[in-house]
Amino acid sequence: MNFDKDNIYHVYNRGNNREQIFYSHKNYIFFLEKIRKQIFPHCEILAYCLMPNHFHFLIYADDRTICTVKKANQDRNVFSEGMRIVLSTYTQAINKQEGRVGSLFTQNTEAKPLSDNTILNSGTVQNRGIVNLGMDYVFTCFQYIHQNPMRAGLVKKMEEWQYSSFVDYCGIRKGTLSNQKLAYEVLNFDKENFYNQSYTVIDEQKLKGIW
Repeated sequence: MNFDKDNIYHVYNRGNNREQIFYSHKNYIFFLEKIRKQIFPHCEILAYCLMPNHFHFLIYADDRTICTVKKANQDRNVFSEGMRIVLSTYTQAINKQEGRVGSLFTQNTEAKPLSDNTILNSGTVQNRGIVNLGMDYVFTCFQYIHQNPMRAGLVKKMEEWQYSSFVDYCGIRKGTLSNQKLAYEVLNFDKENFYNQSYTVIDEQKLKGIW
């Protein structure tokens, strides 16, 4: 994965052969604990959702995200290395739990850029260097990540799925993994109408731009 400062990325991966990766509540929490330790220090997480056989993160890349770390005499991106550690150690734990062997996730975690680092002409996001070109895709991705459990038929309402940042944005839970303040700046959400806006039907054509 390669990152540019001030860009927003859709980061995702799924179970190998679309297999299940989360088997219990403890598995979801264990994975998020690893994300907090290995990924949270290297970017701003705008939204996330863990699904039974895949995961999504919407991140804002800053100075921390583009740093490198020396591993085996090679310079490696800190975010990519952190994700490698997350998936590797989580796989080891699940393999032990389920009595399985081999890879749990597909080989490459994807990081799809949704914006570029051209400076906005106006607005509070200007100082962060985020451009409105492509922001439709950022907004669509944000919505899709939160709507994913509902679209998949796992719940009837998004707030019923606890492995997503949506419950934090709704004020049901006081989670700190996602940077809500930055997300409101980037997406220009109206806080008072956030809930209703979140249930807006997604333009299926725009979904093609988030992958």
